[in-house]
Amino acid sequence: MNTVTIDQAGAEKLIGAKAPMIDPFGRAVTYLRVSVTDRCDFRCTYCMAENMTFLPKKDLLTLEELNRLCSAFIAKGVRKLRLTGGEPLVRKNIMFLVRELGKHVHSGSLDELTLTTNGSQLSRFASELADCGVRRINVSLDTLDAAKFKQITRWGELSKVMEGIDAAQAAGIHVKINAVALKGLNDAEIPDMLRWAHGRGMDLTLIETMPMGEIDEDRTDHYMPLSEMRDRLAREFTLSDIAYKTGGPARYLSVTETGGRLGLITPMTHNFCESCNRVRLTCTGTLYMCLGQNDAADLRTPLRASDDDAYLSRVIDEAITRKPKGHDFIIDRTRNKPAVARHMSVTGG
Repeated sequence: MNTVTIDQAGAEKLIGAKAPMIDPFGRAVTYLRVSVTDRCDFRCTYCMAENMTFLPKKDLLTLEELNRLCSAFIAKGVRKLRLTGGEPLVRKNIMFLVRELGKHVHSGSLDELTLTTNGSQLSRFASELADCGVRRINVSLDTLDAAKFKQITRWGELSKVMEGIDAAQAAGIHVKINAVALKGLNDAEIPDMLRWAHGRGMDLTLIETMPMGEIDEDRTDHYMPLSEMRDRLAREFTLSDIAYKTGGPARYLSVTETGGRLGLITPMTHNFCESCNRVRLTCTGTLYMCLGQNDAADLRTPLRASDDDAYLSRVIDEAITRKPKGHDFIIDRTRNKPAVARHMSVTGG
């Protein structure tokens, strides 16, 4: 990883960025994704090795520090903030951070606070999440078959995820289902998942697997181009491109037969970088300006160097000037190593 650390003297020479944060390609950075932990209670085969080595807990920022960092980004123009992991709801006392960030939603300084979860802990927290201003969440769910779910997640129980979805909807939270399209594993049941999701008032977004981190299998074995999946679905459904956006990378289609929406996230077959408005913060205070690049900035040092945010703000400004035009993801059999060495759980997708 090419992490750049700036000392305070160097940072003080930098020119403060105008709000909102604008990258070198004229894109406003208004969306922050925060990985609050690299730990997860699942071991999805396309995401992690079964025997993972996680960060020592002493290396993690405290929840108070994460709140201060997030607040600094909100002050610099971030309007949407998503908590991710790993699995964000396994972080001890995570609701402290959600409550603090929810104050920005209630004050109007943040348009949306949301999270991506595997749903395993959702039944415990759904009501409180709603009270904190969370109105929309993404639940990662790749199959409705309990045995296949166990195969893909290794450790997961489908029934617990279903309970979590029920609890979220009962609390008034809009749920979107995210499914990684996996050739030979779940591709045949995508039409049924689409009907199920739309039947419950949930959008479904399909995602191409991304070459991040060493896992226990060859990703090319299950890589499914979504252009191919769209062609398959078009044999059963009437699909129409629509302009609907949620602030993320998905492109949306309407499905006439179900009345619902289908999202496609295609980092491999259709690079979505031209409209990227996102940066990613890890639980150790490392800022990645691109999911598919290794360049990063250390925010922990300036965070802990002063109680004043001026130094931290300048380091963030400098990092935004290094946001690249796009990622370098490639999946093929000639390239045996992942495009990016870190696992998805480090930056939260």
